[in-house]
Amino acid sequence: MTAADEDDVSDDAVLGGRLILRQPRKGHRVGHDAILLAAACSARPRQRLIDLGAGVGAAGLAVACRVDELAVSLVEIDPALVALARVNAERNGLAARVDAACLDVAAPAAAFAAAGLLPGVADHVLMNPPFNAADNPSPDHARRLAHAARSDTLAQWVGVAARLLRPAGVLTLIWRADGLEKVLAALPGEFGAPAILPVHPKPNAAAIRVLVRAVKESGAPLALLPGLLLADEGGRPTQEAGAVLREGATLPLAGE
Repeated sequence: MTAADEDDVSDDAVLGGRLILRQPRKGHRVGHDAILLAAACSARPRQRLIDLGAGVGAAGLAVACRVDELAVSLVEIDPALVALARVNAERNGLAARVDAACLDVAAPAAAFAAAGLLPGVADHVLMNPPFNAADNPSPDHARRLAHAARSDTLAQWVGVAARLLRPAGVLTLIWRADGLEKVLAALPGEFGAPAILPVHPKPNAAAIRVLVRAVKESGAPLALLPGLLLADEGGRPTQEAGAVLREGATLPLAGE
């Protein structure tokens, strides 16, 4: 990496310094969503997790940091972010069980197979798909890739997750709360047992995100869990949110 390249990236601590992430100074940067997604994942030791749209690896690496002996595959379309994800795995001592593939989630199954991501290989799939309308895209290319979605993006990503997961494998995703109906519409046929955890910015405010867990080939009914409150009336992080975002605590979805 050249000196000019070094000027374009920053090293940032997340999870109270448990994880140090190198990421671009401009464009899409790691925020609460990735850490909340990781905290909702119910992965266990000696399982396999695939993180779709991984960026610099924040969510997948956060789960790997928490769960010993978990094998993680990071999938990202942007080669520059893939390179940073590999650096992040190495610098956090996780390279022995974390790999990264430069792939479009929309790539054919053969491309995934060539990267070792065969049908039924995963116990868990994480994803934070693009969820903003593509009709008003960001001028920044990286942010556009991370945020702009077509009308079929979510269904396409869920379909890929279904292919990668073994029977009874678990999909965990984060999405805009006002688009929950799109998530539920994308799940039937391959997934059941959807559990939904709303995320609220402050008391008496509508949810801004939903964390959703679903199980492949399950017939269990939907469960709506108590929401997570990020901040109190004074704008201070709640004890529960602080435990998740700074201390690496898990959310109720991870206990299922």
